[in-house]
Amino acid sequence: MGFSEIMSIVGYSIEAFGVIVIIIGSVISSLTFLMTFNKLPENTAYHTFRRQLGRSILLGLEFLIAGDIIRTVIVDNSLQNVSLLALIILMRTFLSATLYLEVEGRWPWQKEEKN
Repeated sequence: MGFSEIMSIVGYSIEAFGVIVIIIGSVISSLTFLMTFNKLPENTAYHTFRRQLGRSILLGLEFLIAGDIIRTVIVDNSLQNVSLLALIILMRTFLSATLYLEVEGRWPWQKEEKN
């Protein structure tokens, strides 16, 4: 087994871990919401659920991007694949930024307001 095959497996493993993070985060967020739905005010339970779910999706997206980078740059670095990687990263970055805005209520580059 050569270096490129090992790196391909590593890339796919990192991507699989990203999917697992999203799945586990979704399940935990949903279970937490269901257990606290009756105990917390409706808006609080819903916003907590969205924040937890959004954070797990953001973390999973980071792993998916890392796996794509490893597989494309190290394993198959043709101009077509690098261009496709750039497009995928652009779309995932847009998704990450908009999810961050939904979860945190501010853009990633804005300073956090101190209360």
